[in-house]
Parts: sequence; structure tokens; C-alpha cells
Amino acid sequence: MSTHSPHSTTAPPPGHDEHAGHHPDAADHPPETRRPWTVLALMLAAQVMVVLDVSVVNVALPSIATDLHLSSSSYQWLISAYVLLSGGFLLLGGRVADLFDRRRVFLTGLTLFTAGSLTAGFADTALTLIASRGAQGAGAALLTPAAMSIVMATYSGRQRATALAMWGTVASMGIAAGVLFGGILTTAFDWRAVFFINVPIGVAVAAGVLVKVRLAPTRAAGRRQLDVSGAVLLVTGLLTLVYAVESTTSHGWTAPHTLVAAGLAAILMTGFVANERKVESPIVPPATWRIRSLVSASTVMAGVTGAVVGAIFLSSLYLQQVLGSSALITGLQFLPLAAFITVSAAAASKALPHVGAKKLIAVGLVIATAGALVLSFVDSDPSYLSDVLPGFALLGLGVGPMFVAISVAAMSDVAPEQSGLASGLMMTGHEIGAALGVAALTAVAGDLTTAAGITSGSHHAFLAVAIGLVALLIPTFLLPAHDPDHTPAGHGHGHGH
Repeated sequence: MSTHSPHSTTAPPPGHDEHAGHHPDAADHPPETRRPWTVLALMLAAQVMVVLDVSVVNVALPSIATDLHLSSSSYQWLISAYVLLSGGFLLLGGRVADLFDRRRVFLTGLTLFTAGSLTAGFADTALTLIASRGAQGAGAALLTPAAMSIVMATYSGRQRATALAMWGTVASMGIAAGVLFGGILTTAFDWRAVFFINVPIGVAVAAGVLVKVRLAPTRAAGRRQLDVSGAVLLVTGLLTLVYAVESTTSHGWTAPHTLVAAGLAAILMTGFVANERKVESPIVPPATWRIRSLVSASTVMAGVTGAVVGAIFLSSLYLQQVLGSSALITGLQFLPLAAFITVSAAAASKALPHVGAKKLIAVGLVIATAGALVLSFVDSDPSYLSDVLPGFALLGLGVGPMFVAISVAAMSDVAPEQSGLASGLMMTGHEIGAALGVAALTAVAGDLTTAAGITSGSHHAFLAVAIGLVALLIPTFLLPAHDPDHTPAGHGHGHGH
């Protein structure tokens, strides 16, 4: 999900592992020096908030809709605003964390995220809530790379390996834990609690960081090397694209409203491409786009994440509005999906050296497609055990191996010194895929404000998921047959350390 899903264990965000070894404060302690785990605990506490907030609103959606009179399009913007801004600014956030003081960047991101959470908790209109979600996402884009950079600079040797494994575990549990946590908070208090809970955590983490994390010397001439124009063009282009997709629901595919938004999105994205060729330090160096394995794997990552996050978004509405599950029960009903993803990912890690990433992805796509087809056949009088659970099982069994294998396939032609940037690009694909997936499936589903609309909409949307997963076989076939020698089997975060 990210969704920060199991793939998020791949590698540190942009540019971190290639710099971490020679950060000034990393050199202050010899490799054998053990450092207290306090800094890791603080960074993980912040990252848990970021990861949970991708999916924590899913279960709260019906309650929010009742209070704030949401339309179908507002539903998807509550998810999309967060993942679009976190994904769109992630590469810039990684660059900022490399060029400036990591602690200051982390605290800036944390403050923005916490303030966004507080505003979201008090929101009394859909627009305020969506804008607050966007602020949370922008904060996450600064916070996450800086947190990873602090972890890499603080720990070394075996401690660093343990820290990265812990980081990966937090990422893996993200989606399902968010849905469950959202269900518990919404049931015990109300939907506003899913946002307010971040405020005391954010304040406590900030206080801890001020005491425990030292300032690092600022790198010179950093300001001139930031491609802010590229990041702004990318984010505004993506927001406009999602708006164009969403407006097909209310205005139709050929309405002037939709066509103007689509045209503007095309102009902004073209501007982004032109900008990247012209600036001195582009967000993504042009040569990166020529690495076929990375581009193909990132495309598959975006598609798979879009399918999974979209499926969770639709299913959480279906379980509550059609099956009548409470918010807490809905959270619990997602646990089998998380379990199947986790177990199949672990099995895939063992099988990877023998089978290869390309075959694992292809098999995973076929199994996940079967899961989407099962979910497309649920009707207005369903049972969770006989109709929904088998679909969740197949979806999870297909998705788990893909997240492991995509991480490895992406790195097969990437030099170790480029691994930070490459993983950052893949994480960006993950976030943007989530936003576009939710927007596209909402457009396909149509009216999600009534039980009848959700039932017929889910049928069409899950069919679209199945077709989309089959289409991902095309970029999968473009992946190289070999896996990288420098990546330990089953671990995406081995390169570059």
C-alpha cells in the first residue's frame, strides 16, 4: 500500500542507502558500537502513522459520509488526496532529506502530517477533510525518506539490518492493520478519532526527536539542486488526471468538463517530461527511464497496488453497506486477506531463488485475477464465508508473491549505487497506482452511496480489476528472465548496504 504493502521493504527511499554510509554523523561511531533503539522506536512510531493512514479511513467512510454528506467522488478523494501527494512528492522529499539536515526535514514533515490530522479531525465539510488528507500526504512525503535516512545514519552493521527488517515489517502490516485500527477507533469513539489519534503521537515523537536525534551539518549548495518545478508539475498533473477520471462518473466520458480536465492533465504531464530534460538535477534522471526492468516492474507495481487498494476500498463499503457489518467487524473481516498476503509473501521469498521473479509475478497475476472474478460475482444477498472470503483468499495468495518478486525484478538491471533512487521510483509508482486505482474503480462502479449501487458497482469494478490484472501480463513479459546477483533472495532491501 503502502497501501505500503510488503513490497515497501524493498529499499530505502530515494538516495538513502548510497549516502548513508558516509553521512557525517554515521561516521561518528565505529561499526561495532551498539546504539540504543530509542531512535528506531521514534522513527517507527512516525512511520506506523503514515502507513496506517493509507487505509485507516476506509472503514470510517460510511460514518464520514453520513456526517458530512459525501458524494461518491468525495469517497475516493479521501483516499486519493493522501496517496497522490505522498507519492507525488516522495522523490523530492528523498532529495531534500539528502541535501538538508535530516532532523529538520523529518520534523517539518511530522509537523505538517500532525497538523493535517488535527484539521481532519475537526473537519465539518468534505473539502476541508480532503485538503487535510492532502496535507497529511505531503507531510508523509517529507517524513518517510528523512526517517529512513536517520535510521541509516544512526545504526550500522547488524543493528542496521535489524532496523531495516523492523521497517519492512511495519510496511507489510500496513493496509490490514489500518482497516482493523480504523474499525476499532470508529466503533469505540467515532470517525474523528482515526485522525485525532495521530496528534498526541506526533507531539510525543517530535519531543523525542528533539532530545535524541542530533543535527547533522547542512550540505552546501543544496537549494540549487532541488527540482521543485518538476515535483509541482508531476503532482498537479496527477491531481488533474484523477479529477478527469472521477468526473466521468458525474459528467460522462465525452463531456466538455471531462475532456478539458484530461487535456490539462496531458499538458501538465508533458510539461513535467520537458522540465526533467531541461533542469540540472531532475527528480528522475532521464537515463533511469531506459532501465527496462525497473520501468516494467514499477508499472506492474502501480497496477497491482491500484487493484489491491481499490479492492479494499470497495470491499469495505460492500461489507458495511450491503452485508451490514459494523466498522469493527469489517476490520476483522479484512484480517484473512492480510494473513494470506503475509503467508504467501513468506513462501514466495523461499521459492524465489528456484522459480525466478518473472514467473512468480505471472503466477501471482493469474491467482489474483481469479480472486477478483470471485468477488465480481457477489450479489445483493451474499454471505461473507461463501462469497467474500474465497475472493479475499485468492487475491491475497496472488498479491503476496508479487510484492516480493516485483521488488527483486525491478533491481535486476540497476547498479547498487542507483538502488535508492530506483526503490524511490517504485514506491512512487505504488502510491500513484493506489490513487489512480481507487479513482478508476470509483468511475467504473458509479453510485457508491446506496446498497444497490454498491452491489452493481462492485460487480463492474471487480471485473475491471480482473481485466487490469490480466493486462499487467504484458509488462511482466518485458521483464528480464534473470534475477540480480547482488540482492539476497527474498529481500528487496539487500542492495547497496
